[in-house]
Amino acid sequence: MERIPILRMGDTLLVTVQVDMHDQLAVRLLDDLTEMITKARARGVLIDISALDMVDSFIGRMIGDVAATSRILDATTVVCGIQPAVAITLVELGMSLAGVRTALDVEKGMELLRAAAQD
Repeated sequence: MERIPILRMGDTLLVTVQVDMHDQLAVRLLDDLTEMITKARARGVLIDISALDMVDSFIGRMIGDVAATSRILDATTVVCGIQPAVAITLVELGMSLAGVRTALDVEKGMELLRAAAQD
């Protein structure tokens, strides 16, 4: 079964989604990320979805679940690289993604995580 790689950079985990997400892959990512946050005692999670061209309600909900799970484990989540079509779809589906911080790109996302660590 395919997996999305999770890279550790200090106390931050970097997830770059480079393939089309399907339901099983999204659930596997949530499980893997939860385990990595705990193991690495990560304080930040940066999820780059710039390669995603579309999302459905399940994938959108899973992004929200990742952020909620990270928050419970005392890690801040930032999602970056949201394509305009993906943003429009999320809005049309009525998904607010509460608790999910967003950034235009990885660089801006890392800045947000650094700022959150200062608080």
